Amino acid sequence: MTALRMRKDPVRAVAPYMPSDEERRFLNLLRLVGRDCRAKARADLFQACATLSVDSSAAKMAHAEVLMRCLSQALEKTPIFYRPGEQSLSFDEAWLLQLASAIARGDTDSRTFLLHSRIVPHARRNCAFLVSAIVDQFSLN
Repeated sequence: MTALRMRKDPVRAVAPYMPSDEERRFLNLLRLVGRDCRAKARADLFQACATLSVDSSAAKMAHAEVLMRCLSQALEKTPIFYRPGEQSLSFDEAWLLQLASAIARGDTDSRTFLLHSRIVPHARRNCAFLVSAIVDQFSLN
């Protein structure tokens, strides 16, 4: 039988991630769009991105809708989003905010890490395209 080892140093609590007001606006847009998309059929990520990339005048709502309709395909699981206005963040929401923030600051290392940590390989480029298109409408620095 193996004995359990106890840590001598106490585990330090990490402060919860506190998004800025602009990040909250970004997240609430995605929450609203996600709520409206729940009743719609899931979209194919590749077809949707191909359609949007041809139409350069597509609005942020179109990009947000495609992202929210295709995110479960890219994650290979259903993401958890809370109601608009909710102060708490789910893990999926915090991850998406961190990805958007990394894209906004031009931090390619963090962007790559975040995409590789959760998104299936064949969907990374399209997911980055969609988040970038939405981020362009906000000032998340």
